[in-house]
Amino acid sequence: MLRQIINQAKKHPSLIPLFVFIGAGGTGAVLYVTRLALFNPDVCWDKKNNPEPWNKVAPNEQYKFFAVNVDYSKLKKEGPDF
Repeated sequence: MLRQIINQAKKHPSLIPLFVFIGAGGTGAVLYVTRLALFNPDVCWDKKNNPEPWNKVAPNEQYKFFAVNVDYSKLKKEGPDF
């Protein structure tokens, strides 16, 4: 399959940006899904040692990828410990 892409790029050089942007988009999507699977507190990979990982998140810890108007360093805990 890679050989076909290279042959098409040699025959039609105007397709090279298309291949670059599709490859970059696919790579970005895979990296983002990997980040969500590994660092999101809603995902639990080890149910024996950490059955509820969302309870271990500190109130000033930013786990979102992009926060618009929230300064996580100034937040205080409002609820009880479980």
